Amino acid sequence: MAFLETENLKKRFGGAEVLSGVSFSLERGDVLAVIGSSGNGKTTLLRCINFLETPDGGKISVNGETVFDAESGEKLEEKEIRKKRLHFGLVFQGFNLFPQYTALRNVALARKLLERERDPKGDKKRIKSETEKAARELLCRVGLGDKLESYPHELSGGQQQRVAIARALALKPDILCFDEPTSALDPELTAEVLRVIKSLAKSKMTMIVVTHEMDFAKEVATKVAFMDKGRIAEAGTPEEIFENPKNPRLREFIGGIAAYD
Repeated sequence: MAFLETENLKKRFGGAEVLSGVSFSLERGDVLAVIGSSGNGKTTLLRCINFLETPDGGKISVNGETVFDAESGEKLEEKEIRKKRLHFGLVFQGFNLFPQYTALRNVALARKLLERERDPKGDKKRIKSETEKAARELLCRVGLGDKLESYPHELSGGQQQRVAIARALALKPDILCFDEPTSALDPELTAEVLRVIKSLAKSKMTMIVVTHEMDFAKEVATKVAFMDKGRIAEAGTPEEIFENPKNPRLREFIGGIAAYD
């Protein structure tokens, strides 16, 4: 049984069909790199998986549990959406940190709110202590143990993105998703963030990474999916995708990157 499975996901915005039936599956510990030109549905796919958008059709299952089925006609309440969203963590390309909070508080806040929602009468001091301890450990894990009390404006873009990764990990997701995590960074800062993602891959974190970093996809991904016109046009191992692409659009895409390089 696949750890994550999406079946025939569809999404429209007005008259435009952005996802045209996306299906794929991942085993626990897989790293899926999603590649393709801009405007072909990659970000929308992540947003649907993370319940930031509601698919118009299809099904999503995690570890054998159906977390979304368009055919059920069920209208989810916001509390239920928040619960289902906990299966997934999402790291945005724009960091999305709270500017008024330190790195430590940015990481601890979501977990603290979740614990209080689960147990409104719980010991607030204990919750604060435990969530901040976990946040410190996560910031050390991403190489920011010396930046606990720094505010976002005091951090480089790469450091802010690493705080964002720690924040996503704080909720202990089953699957961690990245939407172009290095697109706003220069090469040196990109390397900082990619090192963290590579370390997560080594720890067998299940991940979906939308990326334009082809070297990263070749080195770290266990699977690669090429999206074109709202669907997965070809999927396979990095070797199959980059060394023996069968889809004409994929060959064109890879050829264009090689010519640019």
